[in-house]
Formats: sequence, structure tokens, C-alpha cells
Amino acid sequence: MINISKRDQSILRSLAGQLAEIAALPVQEETRRLWRKLNGLKPERPMVTIDQVCWNEMEVGDELALQCENDFCRSLESQMRQTLYQWRHFPVDMVVEPFIRLGKAIHNSGFGIVVNEHVSVKDPTNSVVGHAYINQFAEDRDLEKIQMPVITHDAAETERRLSAAHDLFDGIIGVFDQGYDPYLSVWDPISTWMSVQDVLYALVDRPEFMLAMARRMVDGYMSMLDQLEAQGLLCHSQALIHCTGAFTDDLPAPGFNPDKPRTQDIWMFGLAQMFATVSPDMFEEFEIDVCMPLFERFGLVYYGCCDPLDRKMKQVRRIPNLRKISMSPWTNEEIGASEIKSDYVFSRKPSPSLLATDQFDEQAVRNHLQKSVDICRTYGCPLELILKDVSTVRYDPRRLWRWAEIATDVVRG
Repeated sequence: MINISKRDQSILRSLAGQLAEIAALPVQEETRRLWRKLNGLKPERPMVTIDQVCWNEMEVGDELALQCENDFCRSLESQMRQTLYQWRHFPVDMVVEPFIRLGKAIHNSGFGIVVNEHVSVKDPTNSVVGHAYINQFAEDRDLEKIQMPVITHDAAETERRLSAAHDLFDGIIGVFDQGYDPYLSVWDPISTWMSVQDVLYALVDRPEFMLAMARRMVDGYMSMLDQLEAQGLLCHSQALIHCTGAFTDDLPAPGFNPDKPRTQDIWMFGLAQMFATVSPDMFEEFEIDVCMPLFERFGLVYYGCCDPLDRKMKQVRRIPNLRKISMSPWTNEEIGASEIKSDYVFSRKPSPSLLATDQFDEQAVRNHLQKSVDICRTYGCPLELILKDVSTVRYDPRRLWRWAEIATDVVRG
């Protein structure tokens, strides 16, 4: 049992009541409908999301200041205060759900590798730091370090959390027990085990070793997914997939059972960010071919992140069930749009650097966003603008608020 003081209870119920009022607004279902239209490749207008922001720089008037004492309560409070803050100041096309998502007590043993690194910190309040990774895979025998993940569920702890949440929120707002939303990048973890530089050298100098390493990772992920399915621990009814709206009429698949979700019932996102500098052929061999077993088992796929994919669309198109393709700040948008056309969602990542300049230039922001809208209109691309990786706004949160207003104006103009 989680002991919650009357003071903590009062704080959380007040926040939950505010969220419930917002969640009941008709605009929430209208926004879901617009996301379903976009994700069905029949958009009515471009959509906009903002995620992964520098919350350490967002405080204004103690809107984000935590008041609860209990750690469980503080976690819920933080989640709710951030949602309320975003709704007030930079909502764009966010959806406020009529429930609190509460994660199940799922443990993933992982691949058994502890990252060895040096960290450089510029702003101690910011979670964005510099990393210098130490290579732990210098010899072929080091592949044995990679273990197969084991998934376990502490059902008693899950029930303890749910019981506390229902005691807090029943009659005010719903509680949704959230299953495991899998992160399946092969090369991002490997980059932290070897360093990006050493991986890129090894792709040339030790290709068979790197292929064996990547395949071992995929085998581990496939085993992990099998375990999650067998134990009924996968998530379902995703609201977001990699920082953007996941509402769709195409999921779940026929035969869906909410007590036993399958990978075919949900989205996945894939990425190989360090492959920005490799050739299309190498990208195909080491990423697309290797990860195909993962792509094939999911209902829909969102592919890409910061990796520029404008010149690798031939390879990206091989991904089954592909629906969204990231177009990062480093892409040639004209090339990307001419390749994507109306076949997929053009998931544009506007540059967050425009929020970090000495002087915030609103016209530069407007021009930057309008260019994406105009190019996608020319080529008939369904478009979403996803502002993410915002590591600083120079401690001026109103820059982000204004970015949201400009983006809203651009996509609805």
C-alpha cells in the first residue's frame, strides 16, 4: 500500500480535475480526428507537435514547482503539471486524454552492457550533456558480452500503483495501466558501447563482426517482443509515436485483445542516426536488411530521427507497413518531398536551433516553417511539423510559446 498524505491527495486531485475539464473539451476529439486523417494519408491540414523540451528552462510563476512529498505522488504531479503547462502555453495539436497513464512495473534486463563513458556537463539543471564513449567491443570475442533481454513483471507492484491511483482519481479522471512501449534501435545502443567513431571505422574494417553484432541485437529484440506478447505486457492504444500523434484507424489489427496486445496492433519506430554519413548501400545492408524481422511484425512503422533520409528513400521504401518518414533539419526537403509524394507522411523536424540564437527571430521561424508547408503542398505530401530536441531556449520560455503560435498560424493559414 502507498501511504499518501491528505495534502498530497488534495494537490493531485486538484490537478486531475483541471486535466479532466480540458480532456472533456470537444477540441480533443476534433484533434484526434485530424491525426487519424493525417495518419491515413488523407490530411485536412499539416499537424504540429512539440516534445522533448528543456523543462529546466520552462518555469514561470511556479507552474511546474512540485508540492507533493511522496515520491509516487511527485512523479504523477510532474506528469500532470507539464501537461497543463503545455496546454496553456504551447499546445499546438496535442491531445489531452481523459485518463492518467500509469506504467506497469515491468523490468527489462537489457543486453547486459554497462555504458563506459566520460560526461561533460555545461548546465547542471539540463539533462542534455556531452558523452565520450569508451569502446568495449575491440575484439571478436566481445560479442559474447551481449546477453538476451529477460522481461519480468512485478504484478504486485503494478497492483499497488493502480490501487493508489484509483483511490486518488476515481470519480475525477480515469486511470490507464500502460504496457511496455518498445524502443528498438540497433545502432543507438551500439554507439554508446563503442562510440560513433569506432562504429563507423568498424563498419569498414570489420563488417562481418558488425553484422554479427547487429543481428545479435535484433535476435534480442525479437525475444524481448515475444516475451512481452506472451505475458500480455505490450502497450496498446498509443497516443504518441516518437513525439507525434499516433491516432489511426488502421490499428489495432483484427483479433486484438487488450489483455494480450501484439506487435501487429501497435506502431514501432526505427532509426539509425549515426548512419547519416554512410552510403545508401551500406545503410541497406547494415540497417534495413538486418532490421527487417522487426519491421515486419509491427502494424505500422515510423522511420527515422535525426538521420537525413532524403537520399536513401529507395532503401527506406523497402520497410513494410511504413507510414511516416522523418525529414530532419539536415535533409534537402525538395528531394525528400519529391521521393515521399503522397505515399507516406513527411515528418518534418524543424530546426530547434532557431530557439537558441542570441536574438529570437520570429520571421526566420515563420520562413523556416512556411518552406516545409510550401514544398509539401507542391509534391502532395501529408505533412507534420515536429519540434523536438529543444535543449535550450536561452531561459526564455516565451520563445517556445511564440514558436507554437507561429506554427499554428502557418499550418492553418
